[in-house]
Amino acid sequence: MVMPKVIIGPMSFTLGAHAAIFLAMFISPKVAAAVCLGTTMGFFVTTPLIIAARAATHIIFALVGALIIRRYPNIMESFVAGIGLNLGLAVLHALGEVLVVAPFFFSGYMFTQEQLSNGFVMSVIVLVGAGTVLHSVMDCSISVLLWKFVRAAVPSIKLIRG
Repeated sequence: MVMPKVIIGPMSFTLGAHAAIFLAMFISPKVAAAVCLGTTMGFFVTTPLIIAARAATHIIFALVGALIIRRYPNIMESFVAGIGLNLGLAVLHALGEVLVVAPFFFSGYMFTQEQLSNGFVMSVIVLVGAGTVLHSVMDCSISVLLWKFVRAAVPSIKLIRG
């Protein structure tokens, strides 16, 4: 399967890239943590440090989301509550990535001279922060749709809440 991918400096946006994390989050906190740790290890082996470090932050929003869903299992059934959770997790996701990318920006690592001259706000806050919010919202929305099909196809999956 080929998904649309955009690479801008130290950022890469691949539509659906977070789907496995969101689907794991819908299953349980333990599954969410396992998927995040597995994907992070894969990124550390295959990508530059800045991308792997960003992947490591995913465990934060995934565990928070999984714990909220465990406490309120029908939260995604409500349009308003689902949008609220999606946006809240997207902001948390972006905050984690901004905090990881900021030291790389200030050291100049993985940033072009043009990106450095664009400044911290444009290169990190807008590109990484706002870009991650948008990317996360899109991937969560895709995952909610996928989850409905998974849940219908595998009814026993509702019983997993470990």
